Amino acid sequence: MEKFREMRRKRQQLSDEESLGILQRATSGTLAVLGDGGYPYAVPLSYVYADGRLYFHSALEGHKVDAIRNYPQASFCVIEQDVVQPKAYTTFYRSVIVFGRVHIVEDEAEKLKAARLLGERYNPNDEESLQKELEKGLARMLAIRFDIEHLTGKEAIEMVREHRKSNKRRP
Repeated sequence: MEKFREMRRKRQQLSDEESLGILQRATSGTLAVLGDGGYPYAVPLSYVYADGRLYFHSALEGHKVDAIRNYPQASFCVIEQDVVQPKAYTTFYRSVIVFGRVHIVEDEAEKLKAARLLGERYNPNDEESLQKELEKGLARMLAIRFDIEHLTGKEAIEMVREHRKSNKRRP
């Protein structure tokens, strides 16, 4: 059996380039890990995509941290668009799911890099404020790295049809 399933509705599948674009533009998603007692644990997180990886920050302890330490396989889902179409009983959506392994960053240089990437993403062009925040809080945070092994993006079939009809490239 293959490690990752192929998408069943291939006509709706986004290219890797389009999927990575969504990861670069979006600012939050849901991390799913194996939690306490074998139950799935899904937690919404802010993130940054860089160098083919996702980075998150976290408190030093908690359910998410324990789950990551116990079982590193995970998935992360980002929804870029979700427009309800009431009369059609559907939504016009675009989303990406990535699968891979998630790790607590132990290397201090990589931890600083992750913290800087996150800081620059959510408060751009404010180096002075970022430096103060790093001095104040870096020791009390964990950096988490998600190494992507597989990704798929998908959009509503109605959007696929519209692209084909108008012969437009998807964003």
